[in-house]
Amino acid sequence: MLNDSKATSSFSVNDLQKAKEFYENKLGLKVTEDNGMMRLNVNGGNPIMVYPKPDHTPASFTVLNFPVSDVEKTVDELTEKGVKFEQYPSFNTNAKGIVDDPRGPKIAWFKDPAGNVMAVLQER
Repeated sequence: MLNDSKATSSFSVNDLQKAKEFYENKLGLKVTEDNGMMRLNVNGGNPIMVYPKPDHTPASFTVLNFPVSDVEKTVDELTEKGVKFEQYPSFNTNAKGIVDDPRGPKIAWFKDPAGNVMAVLQER
């Protein structure tokens, strides 16, 4: 029934303008706005809807993963732009916030201004 559907994802933020500035200026994404919502236009997929929610509660899980070819380089570039990477001792993150466990992807997590968790990851 839904096999032919091109699914998309969405999540909420508490301040659409702060989110727009973050996604455009820090992450370098193309952002469009219409009808009081925002679309993150990502390469190779459907736009991701971001909508304002006054009583927003950040997700306690990763809402968006960005596959990259080089996590170290991406983390360095985003850090220079002011993105702060999370430290998760249970995952053995290094000083930059990167997990480099050979059993999975190289990955680092960060939060948007609304507290939603995002990640950059490099498949092995």
